Amino acid sequence: MNRLSFQCSHHFAGGFSLNVAFDTTAQVTALVGPSGAGKTTVLYMIAGLVRPQSGSIRLGDQTWLDTPKGIDLATSRRRVGVVFQDHLLFPHLTVERNLMYGRRRRGRSSAIEPGRVIEVLELGGLLARYPRNLSGGEKQRVALGRSLVSDPQLLLMDEPLASLDDALKDRILTYLERVVAEWHVPTIYVSHSVAEVRRLADRVIVLDRGAVALCGPTDQLLST
Repeated sequence: MNRLSFQCSHHFAGGFSLNVAFDTTAQVTALVGPSGAGKTTVLYMIAGLVRPQSGSIRLGDQTWLDTPKGIDLATSRRRVGVVFQDHLLFPHLTVERNLMYGRRRRGRSSAIEPGRVIEVLELGGLLARYPRNLSGGEKQRVALGRSLVSDPQLLLMDEPLASLDDALKDRILTYLERVVAEWHVPTIYVSHSVAEVRRLADRVIVLDRGAVALCGPTDQLLST
């Protein structure tokens, strides 16, 4: 498994400062902590959506960010798949076209075949529909599928189940488990839910006030 190394600092105008450093080789690494701790900011920095004032981000032998050297790869060159809480599907495209959008942008062959993504996430009956005609759970499955079809080296999930009821959460968690078992794409998973983290994550990083408070295997940090 490729090692993700993250070490970034940033002082925001509102007074919040982030100074976070961690390494992980886990299949699924959870970022947890109270609201405002910096979890989503870290995720966005990894994706290249927020540029820190100083720091470095590396995945395996690839350098995505190194501020002293002036390296800052664009999001499109980092091969990340991002799944947001609010799905962010294209409303004017069918499910099928939403799924294939990422593949067209990559413009190269992929180790992840769209047909297998559709099969694993059970999207076959939804391909001709538009996002406005999908339930919350269906939208989240499509968003996850679109990220996978783009052939990511790293999946980033920002509280993907937060807007779903308990029954839907359990169902989508099952799909996430299938994705982990099928493709083994390293995943950074932001969540407030201890139950989700226990079920999915191998490693937990606890953030508090913009810094790492705890870090370790899930079964040790969440043993009680």
